[in-house]
Amino acid sequence: MMRLVDLMTPDPQTVMPDTTLMEILALMNNEGYRQVPVVDRAGILLGIITDRDIRLAMNSSVLNVELSKQLSLLENVTAAECMTPNPLTVDADTPIYEVAEMLNMHKFGALPVMRHNRLVGIITVTDFLNYIIAQTRPVAMSLN
Repeated sequence: MMRLVDLMTPDPQTVMPDTTLMEILALMNNEGYRQVPVVDRAGILLGIITDRDIRLAMNSSVLNVELSKQLSLLENVTAAECMTPNPLTVDADTPIYEVAEMLNMHKFGALPVMRHNRLVGIITVTDFLNYIIAQTRPVAMSLN
């Protein structure tokens, strides 16, 4: 039976609360992330910051905010100021159907995965889609 630890991304890239939005956007763009966990120096999960959080912090409409103001926001606003604090998390032993239900019910793109109150991974909707593709592709190809 497939387990959450088999689907999740282990030891995800994290940022600190004082990381600027500019740095977070660079990380997201370079790595293809849409969300990044925010941890303190001890590695304790404080929140999660998403591409949506950043758009909201920038007043969403790019057309209504002049470029210099956008750059100032990106350089001066930190993760702590626009992250979702104390995010909903799942335990590493949570059955994957429950994780899928939580992602669907809350319309989240990802959930931090915890074990003994420590961040051990992140599970995304994309992880589930990749699993479905991997499981169904051989069947679909053999039918052709």
